[in-house]
Amino acid sequence: MPYDPVMVQPMREELTDIGVEELTTATAVDEFMAQKEGSAMLIVNSVCGCAAGSARPGIRDALQNGRTPDRVATVFAGQDLEATAQARSYFAHIPPSSPSVALFNSGELVYMMPRHLIEGRGPDAIAADLTTAFDEHLS
Repeated sequence: MPYDPVMVQPMREELTDIGVEELTTATAVDEFMAQKEGSAMLIVNSVCGCAAGSARPGIRDALQNGRTPDRVATVFAGQDLEATAQARSYFAHIPPSSPSVALFNSGELVYMMPRHLIEGRGPDAIAADLTTAFDEHLS
């Protein structure tokens, strides 16, 4: 059963308020991923404490970097069930986790930050890892 939309809304807005596109359907995920040109970041958002304390603040800080993905979108695990399942299909060889961050360049997965690389770490460490990934993998 999905989480209460009222409870989840502020957690969604932490990303949408900084310009991250919200994908709430499987079709929207496919349309986002169909754009192969350039780079894209797909975030699996979550209600957990590591999403609130580390992932979302770290993502926000990383997106202040000089080099960032051309497009950034998010799905919400536990809320947008079909969209989340569809997002995860683009990196199906990696066990599902939330939160997580996938980075694509020209449609190819080039970097993945699953939950175990987020949990127990602060936003500065998350931002530093993402910034390094942007610098290494984005043209």
